[in-house]
Amino acid sequence: MGAADSEATVVLGGSGFLGAHAVSMALRRADIDHPVVSVSRGPGEGPLFGRHRSQPHFERADARDPDALLAALEGWRPARVINCLALARGADCEEDPLLASLLNAQVPGLLARWCGRNGARLVHVSTDLVFGDAPPPAPGGFREQDAPAPISAYGATKAAGERAVLAACPRAIVVRLPLLYGASGGRELGASDSFLGAVERGDVPRLFSDEWRTPLLVEDAASALLELAWGAGSGLLHVGGPDRVSRIQLGLALLIARGLEPGDAEARVSAARRADAALDPPRPEDTSLDSSRARVVLRTRLRGLREGAARACAP
Repeated sequence: MGAADSEATVVLGGSGFLGAHAVSMALRRADIDHPVVSVSRGPGEGPLFGRHRSQPHFERADARDPDALLAALEGWRPARVINCLALARGADCEEDPLLASLLNAQVPGLLARWCGRNGARLVHVSTDLVFGDAPPPAPGGFREQDAPAPISAYGATKAAGERAVLAACPRAIVVRLPLLYGASGGRELGASDSFLGAVERGDVPRLFSDEWRTPLLVEDAASALLELAWGAGSGLLHVGGPDRVSRIQLGLALLIARGLEPGDAEARVSAARRADAALDPPRPEDTSLDSSRARVVLRTRLRGLREGAARACAP
């Protein structure tokens, strides 16, 4: 097994919603001798959040050309790789399952093989949507040992990516994240900015009262990824919020955090049930994650919905 030639941290998908926060967190953690590299297909470089003593290095590479990603890794020879790359929109995955398989399963396997050969620490991001065909077997949500049972092309390809990563690099850690919300730098990405943007335009978003998740503030997710990148654990880890809520409860919490009274918040959304909607691709009823293990092993605090919504909606 080789060894990393630098103390660089590479964030793949660094211009995305989660990736931009991971880059920002890496900059706050690293010093001048620990370069932070944001790799994305461009042309945007992604916003930065918070104060930083240095700037990231930006590399342009399209994940549809895996050789370009591997070339970026060869160029930096990083000590740590955080993989936030994915084809994440469910409709895109259903429309182009081959591309979904490439980006969500095959590319992670290639990255894991590179990290295994070169001694780089790999933190691979997965999703709660590897579950969904049946409700959680325990009240606290799905645990790491529960078998994946996805109902969408996105969930199926992400589950395949998990298997590929752990087979190629057993020392890697695969982090299953839930629905993420928080600041996206004005891009209306994530569960809060996209929703709040629609409300501000006068739309009345339809939110399901029977779809359950354990949403997490994106800053906390990024902080956990960076902590794990400097850590030594391996295998699967669930990193979700402590509150199991419906999508409409999430929306109302965000509007109230924005300053609306509960009655006014309820008037700005439309409650719906999954059975009454023609959902394509299908959406699972409950993919709540049991993150009790993460709360033991992480120093990062995984904030609950009330505190997280206040943070997400702060000016």
